[in-house]
Amino acid sequence: MKLHINGQIVDVPASIQTISELLAHFELGEKVLVVEHNETILQKEDHATAALAEGHKIEIVHFVGGG
Repeated sequence: MKLHINGQIVDVPASIQTISELLAHFELGEKVLVVEHNETILQKEDHATAALAEGHKIEIVHFVGGG
């Protein structure tokens, strides 16, 4: 399945059906982040029910500490 992730077309396995599964696939599940799904910012509790389909637009922003 092809998704638009952070401005890039990315091919992910068709078995990935939700935002939570997508984040786990990229090993981002435990990070503090913001996810926008088709121009709607999701609350963390909505990640498990936000369904993905071919061509969806996803923006993922995660925070990096530093000094």
